[in-house]
Amino acid sequence: MNPSNLNLFLAAVMVCAWLGLVWKTVRQSRSARIRPRPEEGRIVVAYASQTGTAREIAERTVAALGRERAALLPMSQLSPRQLLDYGCVVFVVSTYGEGDPPDPAQSFYRQACASDALRLDHLETAVLALGDSGYRHYCGFGQALGSWLERRGATLLFRPVLADKCDPAALRSWSDSLDRHFQTVSDVERHYADWRLAARRHINPGSMGGACYELSFVPAGGVPPVWQAGDIAEVAIGPYGLHREYSIASIPAEGSLKLLLRQRRDADGRIGIGSRWLTEELEPGGIAQVHIRENASFHAPARALPAILIGNGTGIAGLRSLLKFRLEQGHHENWLIFGERQRACDFHYEDELEAWLAQERLARLDLAFSRDQASRRYVHHILAEAQTAIREWVARGALIYVCGSKNGMAGDVDGALKEILGQQAYAGLLERQGYRRDVY
Repeated sequence: MNPSNLNLFLAAVMVCAWLGLVWKTVRQSRSARIRPRPEEGRIVVAYASQTGTAREIAERTVAALGRERAALLPMSQLSPRQLLDYGCVVFVVSTYGEGDPPDPAQSFYRQACASDALRLDHLETAVLALGDSGYRHYCGFGQALGSWLERRGATLLFRPVLADKCDPAALRSWSDSLDRHFQTVSDVERHYADWRLAARRHINPGSMGGACYELSFVPAGGVPPVWQAGDIAEVAIGPYGLHREYSIASIPAEGSLKLLLRQRRDADGRIGIGSRWLTEELEPGGIAQVHIRENASFHAPARALPAILIGNGTGIAGLRSLLKFRLEQGHHENWLIFGERQRACDFHYEDELEAWLAQERLARLDLAFSRDQASRRYVHHILAEAQTAIREWVARGALIYVCGSKNGMAGDVDGALKEILGQQAYAGLLERQGYRRDVY
């Protein structure tokens, strides 16, 4: 072949290759626009929950819409690109801390931040954002999600609804908006049952911290309710129109619902409304209205995985219930890391925990009492000292549970874990839902 013909041949090959590439690109683009949607015609209710509230509301939303046309989907199982497969997605999401997504939505959030080219012009959507106006970035994740959906071209059926501490008026607004658009009757508000205060005891007399009380409730109707270790009790505060949330410290086999709470005082030294009503005004034998909320992300696994349980103060309540359940299941690879002020006054459930340790039903117990020495010592210091063991337990598939104060302890523990595990192992822990937090 002479050089001239060779050049023509090569040019033809290049043109054909370019046309083939263009055809493939156009075909893929067209396919992306008309791709079949397995859930077309169904409404997907996606939720992101830290302590179960968003999940509960999402479940009630699905029930109202009807399970024949609505499906429940945790955001831990959803990616931004999967939204191309759905025609209508309703989001119910909470915000963790200062505007962050809840742990189960971390992966979705990371992928969304890298999805600038994704177009969702076909998608109809709505957002219920749960949050606390006491934080600087109120409903931060929910608002960011709504804005992201709009930027991607999705159609918002109505403006995102922001619910401050599950404000009943905001939840009614959400229900009304759903009813108008989907011709249904929704009920997403809490439903309470009567519980009788069977016993109350002051468990830390002499402590330099606030007084702590253990309260034991039994159902007033006589029918024992069902809950799981890790669940949350929402208590209506008498005549005040308020409610407070507490980690449940017991399991149903113990015969009563146990709560651990500390008296809170305002700047004037007055005891807060909630803790005053529960520790002073409600008499033994009196009735409180309680709603038990499933907190699935804080449940114990069915399998015998190792567990590292980390907490401070009244956070021992949620950790105790998990330990009780795991011991009943015969799972003894439990490592408890607990912090309080003074061992002499604030070692809650000391006798029980020491007995479990002696029986080797608790593999390890590490304690930090901040006021028992000149230099302050907290649970994150224990983590730093035990970092080799932490890495070994996590490598064996251990779950990490954190329960207690959001401000201070939880942030310090999170920072310590990131440093100990490194970015890759920390991300892997989140990905397998091995990091579970019930903090307040």
